[in-house]
Amino acid sequence: MTDKNHPLKDYFIGWQCRLRQHAVRKEEGKPSSGMQAGVFVKISDRDLGPLNTNIVLADPVEITSEFRHIVKKTFDPKIRRESALKILSSAYYQYPKNFDERMTATFVLGSELAELLISEKDCQLVFQQYQQTFKLNCAVAELAEDDHLYQASYWHNNMFNATLPGRVHILSFTPDWDSSIADPPNTRG
Repeated sequence: MTDKNHPLKDYFIGWQCRLRQHAVRKEEGKPSSGMQAGVFVKISDRDLGPLNTNIVLADPVEITSEFRHIVKKTFDPKIRRESALKILSSAYYQYPKNFDERMTATFVLGSELAELLISEKDCQLVFQQYQQTFKLNCAVAELAEDDHLYQASYWHNNMFNATLPGRVHILSFTPDWDSSIADPPNTRG
């Protein structure tokens, strides 16, 4: 991981937390455009997205247990969604410094995009909403099923998608903050 206090990291994660807090409080959890990344790799000049991303707590073990409990206690997608929104709309996104710098994305097995990203090992994720753009150059890695980020992402997504298969690819995206940009940049420091 890079510098935990990098100003661009703090700016981006804070922005993501605000977007996600608004989505769970006002939009029933529907991902906004700023939560979906355009995906660019060296071998292609076209946008391979949109890619729905997750941000995950740096220490996700306790919340993952809550997510898993919600999913396992009912098959009713409406109850799962309502329970998820209750947790996520409270204080979950209130403290951006509690989040890991890595983002995750979930793919079905056999996904051509997942295979491409795994083979390329890096990509650029472009997030845009309103007048804000972030271009993040990221290292890509496939997470093992026993990884805390994998588990947090899987159970989080399962609360919103009752048809999520039992086995999926979950990739992590670790930004190189020094080579990434925000437009406009953070003027608040």
